Amino acid sequence: MYQFSYSEILEDSPKDCRQREYDLFERAVDLLRAAEGYPSQSPEMLGAIVYLQRLWTFLIKDLGHPENALPDKLKGQLISIGLWVMRESDLVVRGEHNNLNALIDINVLIKDGLK
Repeated sequence: MYQFSYSEILEDSPKDCRQREYDLFERAVDLLRAAEGYPSQSPEMLGAIVYLQRLWTFLIKDLGHPENALPDKLKGQLISIGLWVMRESDLVVRGEHNNLNALIDINVLIKDGLK
């Protein structure tokens, strides 16, 4: 995953930032789709879940940053979605289920909202 300081991100144009976010979500969705049908502890599933959790961990941290200019209501909603993604992906890793449909659907919605 990309490692940038918040000040470096601020220097990018909003279009560049959205494209980067879109690409990250597209990669997450691709990994999740490729992992469908594999057992919870398979390399494919773990790789997809680790990527997804890293993405959302970064996003939640960014949304909580005081300089994030998104409206507070939207930040709260996105953080809530991110926490749900983290909980749902933990269930997959623990072997409680390996159905990725909901995780794929929500991340596709977020990705498509960036275009």
